[in-house]
Amino acid sequence: MHLLHQRGPLHDLPDTQEAYDAVLADVVEQALRRITPDGNLEHPDCYDDIGDTSLGITSLLAFAWQRGKDPRLPEAVRRSLAFHLRERVYTEDNPGYPNLKVRNSGLPYARYVLEAGAHPIGDWPSTAWALLQAVNVLDAADGLVDDEQRTALAELAHGYWRWLTEATFFNPQEAGNQAIGCVVGGLMLARHLPSAEGELVRTRALRVYGDEIRAHRVSDRGALLPPEHGGAYDNNYGPISLSFLAQAHIVSGEDVFAEDGEALARYIDARLTNGGFDNGGPRYSEQHSAFESVLGLRYFGSRIGSDIGRYRGDSRWARHAVKPDGGVDGHFAWMLVWQIQDTTRWHRTPSTEAARHQLRAGTVSVAFDDRMTPSLVEADGTYYLPAAVNRQHGFGPVLDGFLFCRPMGEVRVRDVRAEGLTAKLVTKPVVGRDHVLRHIRSLYVTDGTRLWTTVAVQRLDGAPYLLAGLPYAADDGDRVRRTAEGDVTSAGTLRLTHPTGEGADHFDARSEPTQQEAAFALAADPRGYGNPDEGWGHLVTSTALEAEPAPGAPENLHVFAVRYGPGAGEFVPAFETGEDGLTLTVRTEAFTAVIGDPAGDADAEPELTLRA
Repeated sequence: MHLLHQRGPLHDLPDTQEAYDAVLADVVEQALRRITPDGNLEHPDCYDDIGDTSLGITSLLAFAWQRGKDPRLPEAVRRSLAFHLRERVYTEDNPGYPNLKVRNSGLPYARYVLEAGAHPIGDWPSTAWALLQAVNVLDAADGLVDDEQRTALAELAHGYWRWLTEATFFNPQEAGNQAIGCVVGGLMLARHLPSAEGELVRTRALRVYGDEIRAHRVSDRGALLPPEHGGAYDNNYGPISLSFLAQAHIVSGEDVFAEDGEALARYIDARLTNGGFDNGGPRYSEQHSAFESVLGLRYFGSRIGSDIGRYRGDSRWARHAVKPDGGVDGHFAWMLVWQIQDTTRWHRTPSTEAARHQLRAGTVSVAFDDRMTPSLVEADGTYYLPAAVNRQHGFGPVLDGFLFCRPMGEVRVRDVRAEGLTAKLVTKPVVGRDHVLRHIRSLYVTDGTRLWTTVAVQRLDGAPYLLAGLPYAADDGDRVRRTAEGDVTSAGTLRLTHPTGEGADHFDARSEPTQQEAAFALAADPRGYGNPDEGWGHLVTSTALEAEPAPGAPENLHVFAVRYGPGAGEFVPAFETGEDGLTLTVRTEAFTAVIGDPAGDADAEPELTLRA
C-alpha cells in the first residue's frame, strides 16, 4: 500500500517556461469549456473553499493573456470578473461567524461555503485567498479590463484587507500560512492604491507581520517558526508558509522575510530525510502539499545552498489544485502565478554544513527532534519512526518498561567527518525510575550507504534492550509505500515485535491504517481539526525493533550496537574502555571510534575521534 500524499520530490517537476506555458494552455482550455453564461468558472463539484475559486481561475486567464495575448481571453476575463463582483461578494455578516470584532461593518468578505451560516469558520482564509486572487488580476489588468472593473476590483481588494485586519480577529485559526498569506495580500494590494493610501496599507502589513506573526513564533529544534494550527510546524502547511515568505520578500524587499524564510528553510532541511520523506504536524502528519510549496523551497533552497526541493509532494497537485476528477480548481491559483513569475533555479546539492538536528550522507539520514532523539531514520530506502513502549516514544534503552531518552539536563552534540565517514555523537543525561542520573552516549556513523548506531549507558540492574525504531515506509522511487520490515543487524539479539494489545492506541505497522489515520483516531477532535501529533502521543505500543545488549561490552556499561542498511558478513563490533574507565573505543568492520568521557573536554563538550 502506498502513502497517498508523499510521492516524487518537488524539484523533479519540469520548471522551464515551456512547461509552464503548457500548464497555462491546459488551464485556459479547461476554463473556456467550463465558463457558464453568467461567467462562473467554479468547478461543478465545488462546495467548500469556494469563495475565491472562480476569481482564481480568472487570475490564471489574465496571467495567460499577459504572457500570450490569446484573443479569446479578454472577454472571458471580463465576464468572469463581473460574475465575482456580482455574485461572490458578501457584505452582510455571515450568521454564526464567531470571530468578528465589529458587527455589521459592511466590509466585503469571501465565504468558505455559499450557504449563509453553514460553515462560517472558514471565511477568514477564504477572504485572504480572495484578496490574493484579486491582486493577481490587478497585476495583469493593464489593457485587459476597463477602468470601471479595475476600480471596482481595487476597492473590493481593499475591503477584503480591511475585513481581515479590522472587522475580525487576525488569524483566528492560528495558521501561519494563512496569516503570512494575508500579509502578502496587503503588500501586493498597496501597489494598486493611491500612494498615500498604499503606504498606509504597506505599513500596516509590515506591522501585522511583526506584531501578530513574528512575535508569536514557536521554537522547535533550535529554530523560531511561524506557528501552524497551534503547533510549531506542519509538514503540509509549513512549506506553504515558506512560499508566502518568499513572495513577501520578492514583493517588499524587506530583510525580515528573508531572515525568517531562511530560518524555516534550514529547519525543513534538517527534518527532511535524504529521500524527502517527512512526518509530523498539528494539522496533518503525513499529508504533503505540492505546487504550493515549490516557490518557497526553490527560492530559499537557493538562498541557503541546500536541496530542500527533495521534499516529497503530492503529484496529483503537481501544478495547481484539482478536484477528484482531475479538473482544475482555482483555490491556490495565486501560487501558480508566482511560481511561474519567479525564475530562481533549483539548488540540487546538499548543504555541506553540519546541522545539529541532522546527520546526512549519501542515501543515509537521521533527523533529530528537540531532545536530540531520532525523529526519522533513513537507510537503504527504508524510513523508521520512533517506536512506542508503555506510552513512551523514541529511540533508546528500555528497562522494565521505562524508556531512557528524555533528557534531564543539557544535551551536547559533536559532529565529525573523517575518511569518507560522517558521524554525530550525542551525550544526554537521563534519569530512570530509580532517580539515578546516568549519561547516555549515542554515536551515529554512516558511510553514505549504511548507518551504525552505538548506544552506551552506565550498567543497569536488569535486562535492558534498545528500542531501535518502527519500520514504517520504504522508497519506491516516485512513490512511498508502507512497510513493516527493514534491513537491520544487531550485535545482540534483534527482535521485530508487534503490539499484543488491541484498540486504536496500539499501532501495528502491518495493519491497513496509516500513521496519520491512526494519529487522527487518537486525537481529541474530529479529523481535519484534531492534532495528529497530540493524538499520536497517546499511542501505548507500536511495532518495534528491539536489540539486546552487545556481547563483550565493558563491565561498567551496557552497550547496544545496531547497523541499518545492507551489510555483508557478520556484525561483531568490539568495545574497550580506557584506563580511566570513561572513554570507550568502538571497532566495527568499517570504522574505529573513540568516544570521550561523558563529562566532555575542558569546555564540557563531547570528544570523539574517528577513522576508517
